[in-house]
Amino acid sequence: MKPFAFLAAALLISSAAHAADPLKKSDGILVDDKGMTVYTFDKDSANSGKSACMDGCLKLWPAVPAPAEVAAPYSAITRDDGMRQLAYKGKPLYYYAKDSKAGERSGDNFKDVWHVVKD
Repeated sequence: MKPFAFLAAALLISSAAHAADPLKKSDGILVDDKGMTVYTFDKDSANSGKSACMDGCLKLWPAVPAPAEVAAPYSAITRDDGMRQLAYKGKPLYYYAKDSKAGERSGDNFKDVWHVVKD
């Protein structure tokens, strides 16, 4: 391996190792640092870089903001409004506005298209 390629690979590995996981697992599902449940939307296509939840949808299902640095299995998409939204395994992530405290999962299976993220 050429010295430059080795250095570039080492930097990539190093920055991936330093990017903290933006979510954690609680009772088998992903939650944020405050314990709020995150969801996926069946109408979103994994790895498309797009969200199908727009306008009024976002009032009930706010997008989870992406931190500056993310590492696999997380990624970020840029929404049409310019916001960076966190994605997990290529699927954009959302909160449910009616979940008012940590651990609530009242949006799970809402209209059979919204689901908690099981890791």
